[in-house]
Amino acid sequence: MPGVDTSKKQKISKESKQVIRKSKIFSPFRTIGHVSNGIPFAIGTLGSTFYIVTIVGKSFQIYDASTLHLLFVSNKQTSDPISSVTARSHFVFCSYGNKIGVFRRGRLEYEMEIPNVLNKLNFRINKLLIFNAYLVACTDNKVYIFENKESTDKFPTTFYTSFEINQIYGTIVDVIHMPTHMNKIVVATSKHLLIYNIKTGKNIFITDEFTENITSITPAPVINFIAIGTSEGICKIYNIKKVKTLKNINTGSKSLITSISFRTDGNPHIVCSLRNGDLFFYDLNRNARIHHSPNVHKEEFGGVSKAQFLNGNPIVVTTGGDNSLKEFVFDPVLSETNSAVVTPPRHLRSRGGHSAPPSSILFSDENAHFVASASLDRSFWLFSLRKDAQSQEMSQKESKIKNGKLQAGISSKFKNKFPPIISIAQENSRIGEWDNVLTAHQDEKFARSWNSKNKKIGKHQLNTIDEGIVKSITISQCGNFGFVGSSNGGIGVYNLQSGALRKKYKLHKKSVTGISIDGMNRKMVSCGLDGIVGFYDFSESKYLGKLLFDSPITNLCYHRSSDLFAISLDDLSVVVIDAVSQKIVRQLFGHTNRITSMDFSNDGRWLITASLDSTIRTWDLPTGGCIDGIKLPKVATNLKISPNGEFLATSHVNDVGISLWTNKSQFKKISTKHIEDESEFANILLPNVSGEGGSSMIDGALEFDELDTEDGIYISPENLDNGLITLSNNSRNKFNSIIYIDSIKQRNKTKEAPKKDEKLPFFLELTGLKVGNNAIENEIGKDAVSKLNERQEDLNSSSKLLELDQNKEYQFETDFTKLLRLNKFDEFIKLIVSLSPSNIDFEIKSISLSPPYDEIVSFFNAMIFGLQSKSNIEILIAIVFNFLDSHSDVIYGIKKLAKENDDNALRVVNVLDEFQNSNIKVTEKLDEISKYCSSVVNFVTST
Repeated sequence: MPGVDTSKKQKISKESKQVIRKSKIFSPFRTIGHVSNGIPFAIGTLGSTFYIVTIVGKSFQIYDASTLHLLFVSNKQTSDPISSVTARSHFVFCSYGNKIGVFRRGRLEYEMEIPNVLNKLNFRINKLLIFNAYLVACTDNKVYIFENKESTDKFPTTFYTSFEINQIYGTIVDVIHMPTHMNKIVVATSKHLLIYNIKTGKNIFITDEFTENITSITPAPVINFIAIGTSEGICKIYNIKKVKTLKNINTGSKSLITSISFRTDGNPHIVCSLRNGDLFFYDLNRNARIHHSPNVHKEEFGGVSKAQFLNGNPIVVTTGGDNSLKEFVFDPVLSETNSAVVTPPRHLRSRGGHSAPPSSILFSDENAHFVASASLDRSFWLFSLRKDAQSQEMSQKESKIKNGKLQAGISSKFKNKFPPIISIAQENSRIGEWDNVLTAHQDEKFARSWNSKNKKIGKHQLNTIDEGIVKSITISQCGNFGFVGSSNGGIGVYNLQSGALRKKYKLHKKSVTGISIDGMNRKMVSCGLDGIVGFYDFSESKYLGKLLFDSPITNLCYHRSSDLFAISLDDLSVVVIDAVSQKIVRQLFGHTNRITSMDFSNDGRWLITASLDSTIRTWDLPTGGCIDGIKLPKVATNLKISPNGEFLATSHVNDVGISLWTNKSQFKKISTKHIEDESEFANILLPNVSGEGGSSMIDGALEFDELDTEDGIYISPENLDNGLITLSNNSRNKFNSIIYIDSIKQRNKTKEAPKKDEKLPFFLELTGLKVGNNAIENEIGKDAVSKLNERQEDLNSSSKLLELDQNKEYQFETDFTKLLRLNKFDEFIKLIVSLSPSNIDFEIKSISLSPPYDEIVSFFNAMIFGLQSKSNIEILIAIVFNFLDSHSDVIYGIKKLAKENDDNALRVVNVLDEFQNSNIKVTEKLDEISKYCSSVVNFVTST
């Protein structure tokens, strides 16, 4: 069979590992903001529950249909982009390249390969279908069949046969299995319907040519009927047995039908998804349109790629190329007298993201919980880094004030959203009191305010002071003032609570590309395309001076803690300026193309820059050199460091998601050695949805010389590092039971013998023995019974001494004693840690305490060995406590003998001193590590 069994465990040897140059500071983590790339989803069932599988490039995501919560993400990327998907029970089947992968809970269980594929680069499976014991895979003109190898197999794995569709019938557009047709499939080409028996691989029927091009087919709940979608927007109800069209349904548009689905909860409705983004609902009994939902998904991204009713439910699921997944529900009819009226489908729930690459991003809060992101698709999103279901789009719906007038937002007369956002500014000092977010929009002469607490558009529109287009914005740290920079060079300062203009500045002759203000509202700086950096005393509204550069300034980034700010010039350099002294601190050269974004690290020591030369560089400001570089497969357009320093967020060309990188410097020191040549840059792939190849925050804390992997999963060694102390996997109850075993036994001891209940009924007063003896006496007499008792006593007395078989070897020592005698301390530690508290207590109390005290010396040598191995520390200390508690009188006597220079006693005292020294070292090390971890946690979580 040409498949690959991935269930076989493979060890990755150290020699086979490829040397990959990694970044010293940043490591790819994962990508957020992806939901679907437009490939039709698959719905699977588990009992009465449904799950939805959507495709994101080389990964897929599984959502719970009842909540749209993200359940699983494929743990590995496929070798090629996924082209089709289907699901059955626990298994998800994905096609990519010339392979078909079978996944369970996001993990690859089996992989099959299409045989005899000559051109693997252009090979694409367009449709997967699974039914009974068969899996059908279709390309443009060929069908491949896989079947179960054994009757007990859970899914088909063995290639069975293939057949080719003659090109005169057109290319394959869809394939279905009719429920009552044994071993038969219906293949739809652009002009014909063909029925094949996959058992024999023969074509048994071909319909005449259709006048319209067929785009999709689906089986109807009625036997022998199917629905056919066409490129002219006509849905045909077709009897495949009688080869006759029963009904033609016109959707009212000339748009192509991408999918059709039947409602199966007792209502004879169908839904047609259209390429123009609409949904068309039709009642088959009344021959009437129910509803037409426009613009469900965006037409420019392919419209609705698939719509499907959940089996037995009035819920329809849709997806499209606009990176969204939606559910609509039909509410029950409220009036029985007018049951013909069907309420239109109501939007139930959805998941989504940007349908175009982000144009501006920033971290929305101090804890790096949300990332605010704006895109060229005119949307403004808050993406959660913790839970996918918490992500939501900022509302652009109009607001009202007390006098009833509409204020800001989208008017009901217009359906389009705001123009694309080119810049975002946010401060949370006054969150909940008034608007705390500002956005600058493309080709607009005013900035808009938003409320991040209510997740909606705010009250104010802040106009530029000179009728120019808004080019730059910022908010003061106190949250009271909003700054708006114009393309004509003017700067307006507004009060965000009232929206009133407070100050005006006019220094620049060209567009203002950057504005910022320090944390105390004392010094303000601005820059523009005229090459001027202006300094102002904000509190007294005074002009302090300026710096003039030969090149236009395109970007400004301010670090409030250090009062340093960086500007990027058109000569491809970055200049760092001290806002207090108004002098240039550093000038950094290295990028070979225009700088797109930059940001300071949270402590102000580093400046991270991104450029059109597809690199991200990290500059060490104290030394003034580049200490790290990353070559990217896609240009980074935006770059932001989280306020707590944990993550770097980037957006990229032709990528609708936001990439997250972990910061290794949180847990280890970073060398400030300068990188002189780009050949030393890290050449790594971008983060992906599955997180494959990425790392978590803790990976920066520890470094491993060798990684043991099994099935691609990292297996933790017994000791992560020689410098660490490892506790056992035992519970706290076992630890306490070893220490307090005597108290537990005393507490559980029976206080008094059980008493006979005086009120027992007469038939329970006689014991079984007494009842049996009475029965025998009645049958054979008392004399016969007494003789039997005497004979039994003789047998018992003769059997008290048993003779041992001389041919057998008998052992009278336990494994505990044997391992101590042989000094196999490694095996002894494993044994004693695995024993139950009662067995540990029994073995310790059974240790030989007579001279020459060999077992005592061996026991403490084993404990010293265990402490030096730095494993199972707390259990070993509890065991020693039990020993000293049980034999304290013996140890006291041995110490007295040692003072009299008894050699055996001196051996015991010496080993006790050695154990005490080892225990002190371990305790001090444990205290040091605990304080270090506490300091790291406080540092990471501090604001």
